Amino acid sequence: MPRFSIIVTVHGVAGRLPTALDSVLAQSFTDFELLPACADPDSPAGALAGEYAERDSRVVRVTGGRDAGLRAATGAYVLFLEAADVLVPQALAVIDGWLREHGEEAGGDAVDVLRLGHERVPWWEGEPVAGPPQDADPADVRLPVWATLHRRAFLREHGALLPAGQGTDLAWSGLVALAAGHGAVLPTLCVRRHERRPGGGAAAGPKAAGSKAAGPKAALRGTAVTGPAVTGAELLDQVELVLDRAAAQRLAGDRARALFTQLFAEVLEHALTAPCDRAFLRRAGRLHRRHRPAGLPTRGLADRLLRRGAATAFRVLRPLGRQSARVRAYAARAVLRRRRALLYGWYLRRPLDENLAVFAAYWGRGYACNPAAIHRKARELAPHVRSVFLVKEKELAHMPEDVESVVIGSRRYWEVMARAKYTFNNVNFEHAVRKRPGTVHVQTHHGTPLKRMGVDQIEYRAVAAATGSFGRLMRRVDRWDFSLSSNPHSTEVWSGAYPGAFAHLEYGYPRNDRFYSAAPGEVAAIRARLGVPEDRVALLYAPTYRDYPRDVSAQFDLARFCERLGPEFVVLLRAHYFLDGDAGLRQAVADGRLIDVTSLRDTEDVCLASDALITDYSSIMFDYANLDRPIVTYADDWDVYRDTRGVYFDLLAEPPGHVARTQDELVRVLTSGAWCDEESAALRSRFRARFCAFDDGQAAERVVRRVLLGQGEEELPPVIPLRERLPVPASAAARPRTPAH
Repeated sequence: MPRFSIIVTVHGVAGRLPTALDSVLAQSFTDFELLPACADPDSPAGALAGEYAERDSRVVRVTGGRDAGLRAATGAYVLFLEAADVLVPQALAVIDGWLREHGEEAGGDAVDVLRLGHERVPWWEGEPVAGPPQDADPADVRLPVWATLHRRAFLREHGALLPAGQGTDLAWSGLVALAAGHGAVLPTLCVRRHERRPGGGAAAGPKAAGSKAAGPKAALRGTAVTGPAVTGAELLDQVELVLDRAAAQRLAGDRARALFTQLFAEVLEHALTAPCDRAFLRRAGRLHRRHRPAGLPTRGLADRLLRRGAATAFRVLRPLGRQSARVRAYAARAVLRRRRALLYGWYLRRPLDENLAVFAAYWGRGYACNPAAIHRKARELAPHVRSVFLVKEKELAHMPEDVESVVIGSRRYWEVMARAKYTFNNVNFEHAVRKRPGTVHVQTHHGTPLKRMGVDQIEYRAVAAATGSFGRLMRRVDRWDFSLSSNPHSTEVWSGAYPGAFAHLEYGYPRNDRFYSAAPGEVAAIRARLGVPEDRVALLYAPTYRDYPRDVSAQFDLARFCERLGPEFVVLLRAHYFLDGDAGLRQAVADGRLIDVTSLRDTEDVCLASDALITDYSSIMFDYANLDRPIVTYADDWDVYRDTRGVYFDLLAEPPGHVARTQDELVRVLTSGAWCDEESAALRSRFRARFCAFDDGQAAERVVRRVLLGQGEEELPPVIPLRERLPVPASAAARPRTPAH
């Protein structure tokens, strides 16, 4: 029998599940079993749990929730976690040592419930909130289940299993507190929770019409509730269950008063911070009057109003409780120009245009990326929908003549933003834009994530500081109805990095359709336009942005690199900062060894023109893999990038091709022919299987049919299997080479 059974429950798509499982498996104390419990074994989270079970005999996948995990557990003690929780290093060793020193192993009483030190890391901004203190009451029902160790024999003896479902933690804690004979507190930090966003969802739309998101105060309040947000009725069901059980046990004195106070602190917090109706307040008042212990003093105006179920008075009281938030919101609104606010407000009162769609990409930097690809397909398949593209004024000259363009910030801009039924963007619209009921917003994204995104950046302080307010970010996420994914990895990341109520469209990236629809003649025409000689192998060099200081020219001598490659190659450079003041690079351009394609607006054209890609950590590698052309990773500062920026997987362990850590290694990979050998093809094949799952040339059509034409999933083009896809071939110059000996 193992010492500990650690049950990790998964609610829906679990973007952080690997982090939770890895934190347990990395513990120095190894006498445990790990039971990931997933309601749907065929879901991505269930499949991931199965992979862990195959790799490690201590992992046992369970189908169901917490109750199913407990039935399968065999350990002496049980710890319940969720996918948002991690064990800190040495946590199990600390817990085991405490039990041996203070529990029955040391001749004392068996500990039924041990409350563990923990901290909640806010999802928006601010410092972690720690608990419980050394003198905390172990019977406090507001201490979280996910940081509580239970003796399994105690749970089995008292039948503490609750009905399957969500939102039962408060009732669980209450019933356990009533039954526990001996409880204790271990204040040492053992569990860390990255707070999920309670109730985060679009203000209106197909997934969450009329929903409202709870604020930061609700996220860190004392409740033990986890998983999906608990409604007012569910909260009162839990409170009533615990109070009825306490009454049946004739609980009296200080324990009865403490239990009542703890439970109604949760009810009062809900009444002051969450939407609640007259029925909730009246029922809460009846429960308060029926179960209030004798001798318990009334605590403040809100408590008196709650006891009376005074719904009308609460409507006055609740805004006062949110006064500080209102002041902050007012200060933010004051920054906006009065004229814009009045203009936009007037347009918002006009009816929606059911046949108007608005598109934007990269904060108005032009006609590009997924929004442009969807725009083109919309004009073909949904000509009844008027499609408008938003751009900055300086980009107007570069817009296609047949595309209706609107300048961001203009009077026309505020009109179309107020009245459009559909909006598409690969970033977020500005904060002032409101989500009207009945509108549909599609977040297309602009890359597959390697680096940490959204709220996953919080633990990386330098990056988080540059990101700004995570609260504002999440309010923008609330406007999303759909999030586009090109592979299951992206779906998992988006669900964790941008917690909300949007639906995932696993359709592929529309911008990548061109890699399958382009003809060889088009590739030749692009190369000719760029000046790429027919007999040269074109290497696209596209490094990514760094969030830390880096002397690029000192660490990578691009002029010398081009010279050492020899006449066989030409480098297509897509990076603006290399050429500034570098005489060597200017000479490489003059000699035809280097072509600067940084200013070329269509990244897809650059990819099509090249025969191979050299990059570091840029997301271009995921798109380029669709072409099934060689990719070489130049990772000279991987350790710094990983630790500073944060990543979702080890690129060096799962690369799309050969990896070079120095400039000399990179030259050898290219000049030896290894860049296109069998090993490179095998690595690329595995990479494509993971990250090109949905990109088959039909992504834009799926989006248009699903969103603009309202067709069901069964009516959309099915995904073509990877082995049957035919991307446009590379130029004849990229014929296979035999490695040098």
